[in-house]
Amino acid sequence: MASWKHAFSLSKAEVKEAKPPGTVVLIEHHGKTDTEASGDTDTRVRHPIPSADPADPLNWAPWRKHAVLAVAALYAFISNFTAACIAPALELFPVVYPNEHRTFAEVSRLIAVHVLFQGAGNILWVPLSNILGRRPVLLAATLMLTLCTLWCAVAPTYDSLLAARLFQGLGNAAAETVSPALIGDVYFMDERGRAMAVYTIFLVAGSLVGGLAGGKIAFTLGWTYIFWISLALSALTFLGTLFFNPETLYQREYIFPRDHEVDQKGTKDGRAHVEGTVLAPTETSPTTYPPYTFVRSLGFIKPPGGWVHQFLQPWRTLKLPGTWVVMFHYAGLVGGIVTISTIGPQIVAMPPYLWGANAGLINIGALVGNLLGAIYTYVLSDSRLAKQAKHESHGFAEPESRLPTMLPALFIATAGFFIFGFCAQNPGPAVWVGLQFGYGMVAFGLMQVPSIGFNYLIDSYSYLAADCFVMVTILRAIIAFAWTFFVAEWVAARGAAEPFGIFGMLMAIFSLLTIPLWLYGKRMRIATAGLLEH
Repeated sequence: MASWKHAFSLSKAEVKEAKPPGTVVLIEHHGKTDTEASGDTDTRVRHPIPSADPADPLNWAPWRKHAVLAVAALYAFISNFTAACIAPALELFPVVYPNEHRTFAEVSRLIAVHVLFQGAGNILWVPLSNILGRRPVLLAATLMLTLCTLWCAVAPTYDSLLAARLFQGLGNAAAETVSPALIGDVYFMDERGRAMAVYTIFLVAGSLVGGLAGGKIAFTLGWTYIFWISLALSALTFLGTLFFNPETLYQREYIFPRDHEVDQKGTKDGRAHVEGTVLAPTETSPTTYPPYTFVRSLGFIKPPGGWVHQFLQPWRTLKLPGTWVVMFHYAGLVGGIVTISTIGPQIVAMPPYLWGANAGLINIGALVGNLLGAIYTYVLSDSRLAKQAKHESHGFAEPESRLPTMLPALFIATAGFFIFGFCAQNPGPAVWVGLQFGYGMVAFGLMQVPSIGFNYLIDSYSYLAADCFVMVTILRAIIAFAWTFFVAEWVAARGAAEPFGIFGMLMAIFSLLTIPLWLYGKRMRIATAGLLEH
């Protein structure tokens, strides 16, 4: 295993030619010189290289892959919808529970505990998904979500509702780790950016639509209808997972190179040997496989074992620098979104706005930011990766090629914190426009983390990506929980400018971490390549 000292002592030319895990040949140039590294004769190489087995998710028909993506996106939407939908309805709590005398800070914990366990639950779900497979874990999680949402609807007391929200968050947890791992399982490297953009727009839109609709539902139909509607959506997610989410965990033969050099050789029988990726059998392979039918897709895999190893593996990913950068990005932005979605409706429900049942409309600005962020990511993420590889003489695709796309969005999100805090501190008849803009700017930035940051982890760390997601969501949960738990009293005591100013300062620091990862990320992957060996 290369040392950090060795990795950072390499010349730029040596780093450029090195092929640590995550660096792959995406573009093959035919008949071109180093100064003519692009042209119509270029061909794109698909990574990872699939096996000949029709059960290999990379070989699935497009409709099956898109069905997996659709269910994953729906689950992501519902998980955040159920988390946020009660935020604009919290002022109805004394009406629904007249014998419960709770402060607003206590009532807001119905959101805080949900967010905490939505992240912490992945300590359980991801290792189990690596042992038992993705399918049984997703079925268990969506079933738990469905049953606990029913519990929320019939909870007779605050304590019962708090416990129901806790376990509801646990049922939601897999949506942010196991679901995005599905995208890495079924899509090729040059397709993941667009697929992750689709997933991310539903992930982010869930909390925004929940915040937008929750107040209207509660004030118009009643508090419990929030949960009855969530119950129907949760049950739909469970059924979608049952029928349209086959097992995507597929074991290919990974070979990791010594000294972090990757050598690609074509053999006479057409087999491709790519160290650092897979050994892929072709049509000439003597191995025969049964057809992959719909009935077969409803089955399960035989667990490979390794329980202790799988439960310890997420903590080992803390040795990978990319985990920390994405972890801080996601924690800061989700913490901000959850905090604004909790505080924002309370601000516009008070003078001089007095929006009342329409307080959830504060989420419209964030929804617009979400849509614009999705378009930005969908257009640029994969295209920049391919464009960079096309202009390299060796045709290498580097995960770091995705990162510059994040920088403008992170800058916009950081500014959004300051704008929201300043406008909330200085209310006025038209200042709600500034609240909407600030909220929308943070939502725009949040779109980049799953779409680009999660893709960076998948590209760089392959089968360890889901374990990286565990640590990312744990810190996200802790920060979002802490901000939501304390922010109501903080805003009441000191005004909104101070807490959101501090949030913006922290987000600026987190955003700057992108630059060293972009500039030196490949050297870091060279230094940590040994950690990816089985």
